[in-house]
Amino acid sequence: MRRRGPGAEHGRVTETIPGLFLSLPEVLLLLGAVALLVARRLPPAARRPVTVAAGAVLVPSALVLGVVGLRWQMLPVLSGAAVASAFALPPLLRRGAGRPAWRARWWLALPGSLACAGLIATGPVAAWAFPVPVFPEPTGAFAVGTRVVQWTDPQRPEGFTADPDDRRTVVVQLWYPARKSPAGVPRAQYLGRTEGEARTVSEALADGVGLPGFLVDGVPRARSRAVVDAPVADGGERFPVVLFSPGSSGVRSQNTAWAEELASHGYLVAALDHPYDSSVVVLADGRTIRTATVSSGDRDKDAELAAGWTAVRAADLGFVLSRLERLDHGETPDALAGRLDTGRAAVAGHSLGGAAALQAARQDRRFDAVIDLDGYPHGPTAPALEQPALALTQEITAGTDPRYLPRLTEALENNTATSYRLTVPGAGHLTFMDGPLYLPPVPSIVGTLGRTESPRVVAAATLAFLDATVRGRPGDVADALRAYGTVSSSAGARGTATPAPEPRG
Repeated sequence: MRRRGPGAEHGRVTETIPGLFLSLPEVLLLLGAVALLVARRLPPAARRPVTVAAGAVLVPSALVLGVVGLRWQMLPVLSGAAVASAFALPPLLRRGAGRPAWRARWWLALPGSLACAGLIATGPVAAWAFPVPVFPEPTGAFAVGTRVVQWTDPQRPEGFTADPDDRRTVVVQLWYPARKSPAGVPRAQYLGRTEGEARTVSEALADGVGLPGFLVDGVPRARSRAVVDAPVADGGERFPVVLFSPGSSGVRSQNTAWAEELASHGYLVAALDHPYDSSVVVLADGRTIRTATVSSGDRDKDAELAAGWTAVRAADLGFVLSRLERLDHGETPDALAGRLDTGRAAVAGHSLGGAAALQAARQDRRFDAVIDLDGYPHGPTAPALEQPALALTQEITAGTDPRYLPRLTEALENNTATSYRLTVPGAGHLTFMDGPLYLPPVPSIVGTLGRTESPRVVAAATLAFLDATVRGRPGDVADALRAYGTVSSSAGARGTATPAPEPRG
């Protein structure tokens, strides 16, 4: 029987109610505070029982939250409850002592009541703006399993350190088709293997964009839809593989919703942490590696730096594909051995990771398709791509870097296979990762598609492309993509239809 990890019960207690962005104890705390506020406005006969009932709800809820962890969004609610109690409790205490009750005049109480109402209202608004992310239920036929592996490339020195014996190490998270787990089995921690690692990653990501870490304190509380170490799906089917590189300073788990959706449709997704490039990477031995990639502010110098970082990432992607091949061949005992179809492989990335995916595809013909999620193509555009390519972008506006579209067009047109660019209406740069699930729905940050539609559109468009180019399912790729935005395509030397690749192994 699987042992439940520490915090499994806390995970249930703090799980948010869909649509409310609050957990059950937080909802009770909010209701208690509201009841305490309105009690003094009720008829005299109702004031005492309502006030007592409010306290009976408030106090236990606050104690529970104190044990499992109080989110900052609830501090205004507690403050509002304290202000309300200053008006609601004294009359009850005086009456209980046999003394005549005294109530402040309405015009004296009104400012305090308004302040109290404002504080209480701030709680749910803040929880809506910075929620604990709720991941969409994958729509595919498979349940999803996940685990984290760490691999070292003995052939590559670590270029970010001066130690000549240091070798390049990457941390990789795998999502794969799995058997359905029994009800009640804890879901995987988001952002890390443990809640401690998740908090380290969350704080590093917030610091990277200049946000106080407490604003996103709900993110490390989240659970995804996958189950750690779930048994691999029955049936003997072999799964095509998709490698993923995150954005600049991004982390392996930043596209969890996307990865889980692909895995539920029969793909093995391997997402990388790139040490010294990702905001923070926690190694298996507990060492923490912080980012060492810093822009200079000079456009030409930064372009050179980005090209170098992209090259390192591309090499990481090729190395991980080789390790997946070895895993599939059973060099070490593994439940996924013999289940990976590494002969059908795609490479994808977001932002800087998209540039790395393009470079990896140019350098490594084992990749059969490439996906760029709103990434500027850093580095050389030669040799020409020979694989079908898909670029998902936000709409090009006057504020878009004027170099972006010409550079992307050059990269896509310099291809002997067919390339597609899908412009997604309402998308922002962070639409193409998990950001819409937990960041404020501000159009300039996450676009206007919303928390539900953003992950659905990106995953569905990706699946339409992969199913056609990697699995070879019949149908017009451009026509399938038009359901999600505006499509432009450039037909390479192979024509507009690209057959499925022949398996290599």
